[in-house]
Amino acid sequence: MDYAKESLKKHYEWKGKIRVVTDIPVRSAEDLSLAYTPGVAKPCLEIQKDAEKSYELTRRWNLCAVVTDGSAVLGLGDIGPEAGMPVMEGKCVLFQTFGGVDAFPICLKTQDVDEIVNTVYLMSGSFGGVNLEDIAAPRCFEIERKLKEICDIPIFHDDQHGTAIVVLAGLINAMKVCGKQKEKVKVVVNGAGSAGIAVSKLLLSYGFQNLILCDRHGILNSEYEGMNWAQKEMLRDVNRENSRGMLADALVGADIFLGFSKPGMVTTEMVKTMNRDAILFACANPTPEIFPEEAAAGGARVISTGRSDFPNQINNVLVFPGLFRGVFDVRAKEINEEMKLAAAMAIADLIPEEKRDENHIIPKAFDPAVSGAVAKAVAEAARRSGAARI
Repeated sequence: MDYAKESLKKHYEWKGKIRVVTDIPVRSAEDLSLAYTPGVAKPCLEIQKDAEKSYELTRRWNLCAVVTDGSAVLGLGDIGPEAGMPVMEGKCVLFQTFGGVDAFPICLKTQDVDEIVNTVYLMSGSFGGVNLEDIAAPRCFEIERKLKEICDIPIFHDDQHGTAIVVLAGLINAMKVCGKQKEKVKVVVNGAGSAGIAVSKLLLSYGFQNLILCDRHGILNSEYEGMNWAQKEMLRDVNRENSRGMLADALVGADIFLGFSKPGMVTTEMVKTMNRDAILFACANPTPEIFPEEAAAGGARVISTGRSDFPNQINNVLVFPGLFRGVFDVRAKEINEEMKLAAAMAIADLIPEEKRDENHIIPKAFDPAVSGAVAKAVAEAARRSGAARI
């Protein structure tokens, strides 16, 4: 199937992928008086006395805002908020389909950090959580950080943390297949943007100790010029030996390669310089940094991509629907590190030992067990960490 051609045809037919429907009938004057005036005044006054009642008396308890500025949409780049709308609608479809979460797309016509932060804050009383989407780095880091400081609802940037969670889940099982230990492996992360930095942070939280972060110009180190503030922050915890050179140099003696960059960054010859039973997650989409057959020819044992036509697909849909389901179930005030780690371990645990092998390290996107397992683990972690309100 020509997915681009058929998708365009379908979008003309659909005229949008989501719509607002009512849960209650309004067929009589009595119905109208209960749903609207004069009866609606009473729940309004209850919420006025206690804003937390908004979770009980409105749909806020299950409503997520999906917010973008259109600056980093899929692999298309800065295409603007209107052009990003089909993706945001699609995201809302996935929230409901896989997690039973209501989501609404909000595409903002600004790329000013403070304008975005203020806009999201001003509307935050209508939502139970915010999913930031397709916002370019390093702006996305600053927006998320500032919103977390001022909002009393969870703020989650899926391109960062959803990717990090699913990558960690896959790595947990890949290392079991290869007999590697997190404390001893050398990890090379290529792509020092939103995904690469967030993945690195979560791996460090999980207990990985030896990480090297690269961008298109090579290994990030103390003498490297042109780094943004988020990359400079990462240097406190990665490349502790202050190595220099290009990606090829970093891969010598490495156990794990994680790619969030662009096609063709890794060759078979580069894989041959890695340690035995190497693990490669080539997540550039739709064309990975190296194709699985090329990586296997170099000696890689476990290989993942972002594509559905190869084994071990790295797909964020394994994360965000279940994560927000768990967040909303306990009315969490934030999504913290413990909750993210719990989500990753829950996903990894869905692959039993007897089924775990080089081509089975992570569940498939349509595995019906995923969302519930993630929701349960996240809710429990929220309670343990004090993030849950109920």
